[in-house]
Amino acid sequence: MDLVGLFKSQFLCHLVFCYVFMASGLIVNAIQLCTLVLWPINKQLFRKINGRLCYCISSQLVMLLEWWSGTECTIYTDPKASPHYGKENAIVVLNHKFEIDFLCGWSLAERLGILGNSKVLAKKELAYVPIIGWMWYFVEMIFCTRKWEQDRQTVAKSLLHLRDYPEKYLFLIHCEGTRFTEKKHQISMQVAQAKGLPSLKHHLLPRTKGFAITVKCLRDVVPAVYDCTLNFRNNENPTLLGVLNGKKYHADCYVRRIPMEDIPEDEDQCSAWLHKLYQEKDAFQEEYYRTGVFPETPWVPPRRPWALVNWLFWASLLLYPFFQFLVSMVSSGSSVTMASLVFVFCMASMGVRWMIGVTEIDKGSAYGNIDNKQKQSD
Repeated sequence: MDLVGLFKSQFLCHLVFCYVFMASGLIVNAIQLCTLVLWPINKQLFRKINGRLCYCISSQLVMLLEWWSGTECTIYTDPKASPHYGKENAIVVLNHKFEIDFLCGWSLAERLGILGNSKVLAKKELAYVPIIGWMWYFVEMIFCTRKWEQDRQTVAKSLLHLRDYPEKYLFLIHCEGTRFTEKKHQISMQVAQAKGLPSLKHHLLPRTKGFAITVKCLRDVVPAVYDCTLNFRNNENPTLLGVLNGKKYHADCYVRRIPMEDIPEDEDQCSAWLHKLYQEKDAFQEEYYRTGVFPETPWVPPRRPWALVNWLFWASLLLYPFFQFLVSMVSSGSSVTMASLVFVFCMASMGVRWMIGVTEIDKGSAYGNIDNKQKQSD
């Protein structure tokens, strides 16, 4: 390991990132709470302000990926489609196999200039997570319980609110519902066989109802669906801990722009269309594992400096009082103070590891434990 790599792997660096993220995140959450008074007065101004506040938090994670670890993502796409990217609303369908696939999606949104307003269909429990979950609440993220009878009305109502959203956004859907593991894949293919659907080798069976209602509610205001198929070179297995340690990964993403008018309006036909889409995604993945490239022309959108500038702003604002506090604690010479400081550092270490642990694939869902009983209803 070189000196730079050794430096990036040190816990003190991780502690600095964690402190800046958590302190700035709580400050932003407090500001977002204050903006609630704008909602009944000027809803669109409320949305624009919170989109920029959201950027203050989410861009810090993008900074880790792009500037700290140096991870690059090459886009394979039709050159005729690329001028549309960042200039229109879009529904993004992304495979869900890697711990940092959401970060790659955020990186793409950042490079297209629409990270602050990007949205996702997420499980409801995330709404209660401090910083990220609270931030998402203020930017009108869509939360679901994964129980369709409960979600049908609430998800549709939330989606309809986005029809008059004042700025461009990407709406991300992981149609597989959870991250890919071999255990989940085995259960999913049992469901596919029971339903008479073709087997998939590299994906789980997509859950179609969430996608169908999203298309129905956002049709006419979202002109296209971006089908994104992500993979990593040389069989890399990227993790958030690896990114935090400064490890560089090499991502490739095949993006197809599909006009909304090509997607059936009927729910059953839309579901069949999505199953066909995932069969095509599976074929693209199979070709990637064989050749190491996706179809179409490679393109690397230029990296913007604003994620780094944002982090440097918060670091310069927050780190001086933090280190001043540490110096005063150490210089006090009190054994109780020193013991308290060690305890806080240990708790911080556990907190960092916990936040990383919740992203690990084998902790992401109870899918494999319950779907054999419930048969994974769409």
